[in-house]
Amino acid sequence: MKQMPPKQPERARVERPVVVIPTYNEAENIGRLIPQILAQDPRLSVLVVDDNSPDGTGEIVRKLADYGGRVNLLMRERKQGLGPAYRAGFKHVLENTDHDAVFEMDADFSHDPAALPMFLREIAMSDLVVGSRYLHGITVVNWPLSRLILSVGANLYAQRITGLPIKDCTGGFKCFRREVLEALPLDRITSDGYSFQIEVNYHVWKRGYRIREIPIMFVDRQVGVSKMSRRIIWEAAWMVWYLRCKRVP
Repeated sequence: MKQMPPKQPERARVERPVVVIPTYNEAENIGRLIPQILAQDPRLSVLVVDDNSPDGTGEIVRKLADYGGRVNLLMRERKQGLGPAYRAGFKHVLENTDHDAVFEMDADFSHDPAALPMFLREIAMSDLVVGSRYLHGITVVNWPLSRLILSVGANLYAQRITGLPIKDCTGGFKCFRREVLEALPLDRITSDGYSFQIEVNYHVWKRGYRIREIPIMFVDRQVGVSKMSRRIIWEAAWMVWYLRCKRVP
């Protein structure tokens, strides 16, 4: 007999959401992005996780008006990648704050701050809300065709191998309820980039939490340099087989 997922309690309106933003050399973006995020809803705050950016990203965050304690900085010693930055940010939130919802969001304006209120509405009825570039067709702007084919193919591949019921498995614009992150084995989620997003989604799904996918418009960065690499692509390629063969949770 197929085991049914645990019955989830009724969801309540989140009151203390935080947006976790990993940064490395995002000085051209971060000073403009944070005020736009905070303007979306008075409940929102921001935690920037900076990998000691040589361009002074961390210093820009420090010099921002703190908006009544709504802007915080977690500075790390060196560049370690997207996955480790998110894990550090998640652990900081869980161990040091009472935030009841946690966002992932890029620092380069590829994720539109204006979409945050939609996430806040949907998380009131869900455990994880995923912003999808592929829910209703393709909603991606300014990507070269080769990058788009790679992304679409990676998502189809991840869905087919793992069984994830998410059309955008690799997207990094999402919102978790606190209890979801508390249930995840963060110390055992060691991947980076695309594969970090796949791995986290897989753990949430396998634990029976309610996942809601919503459409977003994804616009490629206008300034700064993409962090994509061949290592990230290959890591995602083998990670889906690891998840399929491993018993989770």
